[in-house]
Amino acid sequence: MYFHEILQQLNELRAEWRKQDFKFTKEQKEKFEMLQELRRARVNYFYENGLVSTGKKDKEKVSS
Repeated sequence: MYFHEILQQLNELRAEWRKQDFKFTKEQKEKFEMLQELRRARVNYFYENGLVSTGKKDKEKVSS
């Protein structure tokens, strides 16, 4: 499953959650938790491999 599909499905489930008075069915809850775990794993992969911006670098470090 592609990352954009995971986000899309999470957003769809959140919309359904709002329509259902902020309650999930058992199946929806299980699917939501599974999608969240996939998303967290992907984000952790980015952090572990240094693929996330950590802010501005010092001017001294850049010019050295």
